[in-house]
Amino acid sequence: MSLSALAARRVLAAASQSSHEGGAKQWKILTIVLAFPGVAACMLNAYMKGKEHSHEQGEFVPYSHLRIRTKRFPWGDGNHSLFHNPHTNALPDGYEGHDH
Repeated sequence: MSLSALAARRVLAAASQSSHEGGAKQWKILTIVLAFPGVAACMLNAYMKGKEHSHEQGEFVPYSHLRIRTKRFPWGDGNHSLFHNPHTNALPDGYEGHDH
């Protein structure tokens, strides 16, 4: 192998090795500068929206196309969905614990 071919091979090997190191450094900088502040801004936005959100129960309107029970659920009393929340999920006749 000639001396110039050996030198060219060394230059190419050094260039490919340094480009991989630069890529990792670039992604680390992008993560610190863009990703972490972006996640922090999204978390702050979600927190602020949660604070201003009203947690009051909405008025029950007995629409005929909602809460249709053609078959009983196979758990509990058969009227509550699997992930039923009495504060937010109404039954066909209204919210639980209210005499409206």
